[in-house]
Amino acid sequence: MRNHLVSYICYSSIEKNMKRDIFQAIADPTRRAIIVLISDQALTPNAIAEQFDTTRQAISKHIKILNECELLDEKKSGREIYYQLKIDKMKAVDQWLEQFRQIWENRFGQLDNVLNNLKTTSYESKS
Repeated sequence: MRNHLVSYICYSSIEKNMKRDIFQAIADPTRRAIIVLISDQALTPNAIAEQFDTTRQAISKHIKILNECELLDEKKSGREIYYQLKIDKMKAVDQWLEQFRQIWENRFGQLDNVLNNLKTTSYESKS
């Protein structure tokens, strides 16, 4: 029992010291939906939760993760907290995707060449 407790304590402290990244934030479909919601306007946690068929506590956990990933701008107005997306943080995803965008463009270019060759061959055989 003691070894399990030590393992749990060590794991918990390591887990607390690990920094979350943006890819953990976008890994969950609910968090992606929250990101879309708050990209246009700042919303309170209650306003965010109203958009989902889940508990307020579940949405709070998602907001916490988004906050840990440094994707949220938090503004207080009276007793309310408003969250808005830090859009500049999404650049990391865009930069990572850029490598794939170039591959896709090359493949689409190759496909265009094949289709043009087929079209030309088909047109020439009809003449």
